[in-house]
Amino acid sequence: MAQKSLILFPLLVLVLLVLGWVQPSLGKESRAMKFQRQHMDPEGYPTNSSYCNQMMRRRKMTEGRCKPVNTFVHEPLVDVQAICLQGNITCKNGQPSCHKNSSSMNITDCRLTNGSKYPNCAHRTSQKERQIIVACEGNPYVLVHLDASVEVSI
Repeated sequence: MAQKSLILFPLLVLVLLVLGWVQPSLGKESRAMKFQRQHMDPEGYPTNSSYCNQMMRRRKMTEGRCKPVNTFVHEPLVDVQAICLQGNITCKNGQPSCHKNSSSMNITDCRLTNGSKYPNCAHRTSQKERQIIVACEGNPYVLVHLDASVEVSI
């Protein structure tokens, strides 16, 4: 019995080490999943001024702090993902992984109102039609960052 325990103990330690290494990554949100949670709302469209306050809470962007600015895109995910196939441009951070769509999209800008402080985060809702600039990575490409929205140039 003691000999069997001596054999099983190192195996148990190895299993626990592997689980300790793998487990933290199991619940971690990928960058692509975070992009969708923070920026995609294809079925929704603001019908009132409290849209941003509701969505920012629902999408967990008011936990621990108030996210000052966020944009929701009201287009099908496949249309937004297609932007990744358009030519590369430089992102705000200098990386060459951004892409700009050629046509306008329906978006909602949410901006923290002056004087609003955590935990009472209050955001102003602004509906717009804009071109968006997104960062994509991987093969196949996935959306990982919304870099900016810009007025459509004519």
